[in-house]
Amino acid sequence: MIRKVMAEIDVKLGIRQTLQKIEETYKKTSLLSNAPKPLLVAVSKTKPIELILDAYSVGQRDFGENYVQELVEKANDDRILEHCQDIRWHFIGHLQSNKINKVLNLPNLHMIQTVHSIKLAEGLNKAWEKLKTENAEKQQKLNVLVQINTSGEDEKNGVQPEDAVGLFRYVLDKCPHLNCEGVMTIGRFGHDYTAGPNPDFGTLMKCHQDICSTFERDPAELQVSMGMSDDFVQAIEAGSTIVRVGSSIFGARAKKPTDA
Repeated sequence: MIRKVMAEIDVKLGIRQTLQKIEETYKKTSLLSNAPKPLLVAVSKTKPIELILDAYSVGQRDFGENYVQELVEKANDDRILEHCQDIRWHFIGHLQSNKINKVLNLPNLHMIQTVHSIKLAEGLNKAWEKLKTENAEKQQKLNVLVQINTSGEDEKNGVQPEDAVGLFRYVLDKCPHLNCEGVMTIGRFGHDYTAGPNPDFGTLMKCHQDICSTFERDPAELQVSMGMSDDFVQAIEAGSTIVRVGSSIFGARAKKPTDA
């Protein structure tokens, strides 16, 4: 079954087409902003190692995973360790406190994009401090993003928009082992762009603006992670600097139960 799926999916073409759209959109928006060119995070959740190897072979280095156990298996896979030594893993799912050590101990972990609470920030900071003491490879700060629930949906994780500055402040002041690079949202699925811009994107950009103003940060230096396969072009137009694209590259995903 896996071979049949792989035969139907041209991951290399998907990467090239996605990067081309990012480039074209960025050229238009860069005339109005000095933000960096958006980073493509290829979301490989539920997809086999072979497709990750395909994407890596054409230069893709940043990959996103939603499920702890799946990320653990992929990051430690012998083929990944041998052939993808420069891979950068982004965890983009809900991280429970009791799973922190599983994720932070992984090789080539680059970023936790979903810091949604003070409790999680505290847990990550303490765990990373311990790892830095024990592991010479973990001497840099852990890159994180503050996750904001811009849609107000109960099933979505993230701090409320009005609390975004407070959580960012907590990470800056109380979590010396974390490097808070910016903000992230998932947002409501299926926005109708014929009705106007995505309000979730607007809300995240307002949080981004508030944080930059409060802490006197250059907006171009604070990352914004929003936009997926169906709306990453619109997300870049709205100000996104990190897009998380899965099905446009790897094909549609089979549903998977929530990580236990």
